[in-house]
Amino acid sequence: MYLHKLLRVFALLSLAMLAACGEPRLPSPFKANDVSAQYAAADFHLADPAGKLRSMADFRGKVTVLFFGYTHCPDVCPTTLADMAQVMRLLDKQAEQVQVLFVTLDPERDTAAMLAQYVPAFHPSFMGLRGDAQATAEAARAFGIGYQKQVNKSGYTLDHTAGSYLIGANGKTVLLAPYAQRPELLVQDIRLLLATTR
Repeated sequence: MYLHKLLRVFALLSLAMLAACGEPRLPSPFKANDVSAQYAAADFHLADPAGKLRSMADFRGKVTVLFFGYTHCPDVCPTTLADMAQVMRLLDKQAEQVQVLFVTLDPERDTAAMLAQYVPAFHPSFMGLRGDAQATAEAARAFGIGYQKQVNKSGYTLDHTAGSYLIGANGKTVLLAPYAQRPELLVQDIRLLLATTR
């Protein structure tokens, strides 16, 4: 009986020592949340303003910034796009290695022609994407985006999840930056992605 207890204590101590010898978990170097485990395989199949069907594979080789919203959005969407335009200015020549994508959650009103005007007005390289109701819902679900129509006297607005996904050039590292993240912090994360995800 005593030997049995002694063996159990020894086994537990051995396990504790092995755990202590494991690799320490280092803090993330990114300012945004690393959500790679949840969204590294997330994808979409949506059309650009020219009608060409796009997916995440089309943007491999660049850091992709993905944001869901709609053109009639009164605050969150234009603020996010304006912040991303500031990010592109701060990145200077490195901005050529970044693609900002705006996915509309409102295909009912956001036509291809409207997206072709609205999105690049913030920066010439920004691209708007759209799909029918089903493709929009599938893309939103893949990235954990919630949205709901709120009817009012002048028509409707959309309540939707805010935040921007920063996806590494290899498509494997995925960060989620909160709404109103400071542009200099976004720049820091994008530069780190450019340096580490080739």
